Amino acid sequence: MSARRTLGVALAAAALGCAIGPDYQRPGLPTPLAFRDQPEAATSIADLPWWEVFGDDALVALIHESLANNRDLAVAAANVEVARYLAGVQRGEFFPQLGYEADAARGDDSVLGSPTPGRGTENDFLAAANLAWEIDVWGRIRRATEAARAELLATEAFRRGVVLSLVSGVAQAWFELVELDRELEIARESVVSFTETRDLFQRQYLGGVVSKLDSLRAEAALAQAAARVPDLERQIVAKENELSVLVGRPAGAIARGRTLTDQVVPPEVPPGVPSLLLERRPDLIQAEETLVAANAREGQALAGYFPRIGLTAVAGTLSSDVSDLFEASTGFYSAGGQALGPLFTFGQTTYTWKAAQAASDASRAAYEGAVLTSLREVSDALAAREKLVTVRLEREREVAALRESVGISQQRYLGGLATYLEVLDAQQQLYPAEFALAQTERDQLLAVVALYRALGGGWTAYDAEPETPQPIMP
Repeated sequence: MSARRTLGVALAAAALGCAIGPDYQRPGLPTPLAFRDQPEAATSIADLPWWEVFGDDALVALIHESLANNRDLAVAAANVEVARYLAGVQRGEFFPQLGYEADAARGDDSVLGSPTPGRGTENDFLAAANLAWEIDVWGRIRRATEAARAELLATEAFRRGVVLSLVSGVAQAWFELVELDRELEIARESVVSFTETRDLFQRQYLGGVVSKLDSLRAEAALAQAAARVPDLERQIVAKENELSVLVGRPAGAIARGRTLTDQVVPPEVPPGVPSLLLERRPDLIQAEETLVAANAREGQALAGYFPRIGLTAVAGTLSSDVSDLFEASTGFYSAGGQALGPLFTFGQTTYTWKAAQAASDASRAAYEGAVLTSLREVSDALAAREKLVTVRLEREREVAALRESVGISQQRYLGGLATYLEVLDAQQQLYPAEFALAQTERDQLLAVVALYRALGGGWTAYDAEPETPQPIMP
């Protein structure tokens, strides 16, 4: 920056009373009118509060409990207060700073440390008030205050992001838990069925009807099914412990509500339009406010090239006897102006400014990347929800066919048309298919959770929650 240009910018800023440095403008991003393969929608599931999206009363109670007790959310809320107070500290630089001073000293040839030739050893007492006020000609304080305010808003957006992550995290863990319950139910049913098969083969083997090979195969099928039960019980305990931590209580059992098959998948989940993501998703708001702060810090650093212009004043009383300290004859005052500016800083001012520019560039790239990621996440969730409908229908067809095949194989066996190995084969195909169907039902519910989170759901409901119900205890 040339000296003439620097002087011109300074004079213009002083004349117009504006802050130097770039004013913030939102980066121009190619935002589509609708999400991929989706029609434009005037409404969005994200407009609904979470207690209307997740209708299971037990789940709603857990979410309320997590919002009241979760430690990560408490940390985020405390950080908002920290940012609020720091913004207040920064804003205080706009105003005159008033202070006081009181001194007492005894010395030879000096008045409170200032040499005074010919003066003997005496006492000195001083009481004074001082005032300092920086006139924000170049906007350094305004830019710093703008940055502090943006950092406060970014911290608040982060808190809202924690709320959204907590709500969706509890919902996801809940649906995974009830799906594990369903898998455990299927596993126990399979153990009963394979036990009956094993016992039958053992009786036939002892009676010399079948070979030991058939009996061993039935025993292996039973062992495989039985091993799955304790493993699922282990996973259920781990999932209950995960939920306990999310809701802010010691690890323990979680009371159940609706079973997996009773959960309601919303029939329609309109996504809205992509442009609303910029105003709704907490992480995007946080990224943009971080960019606003970085942009303001750039102007604050640029102001470091110019002198700080201010007014100073001091008024007080000075006496060698404390009893005369507040006599009129001992009073004094002084007022003046000052300009303090850099001359040779060996690159510190320039490097500070360039570092602020680089930080602003990094924040801009991070914001743009966050927007693109958000569009991808919404598209992924929409595709998952749409395709899982077809997957579930096919899984249901598969399970229905295999159940019928088990029934037919049993009839054939009773009619002497087939061996019991045919029944065993049918059972060994049925139970994995039932597990896959349960997992697909879970995935459908998780797709709604993922979409709600990707859209920044509940953005209008953070400060309008209904009365908290009592938590459902196990």
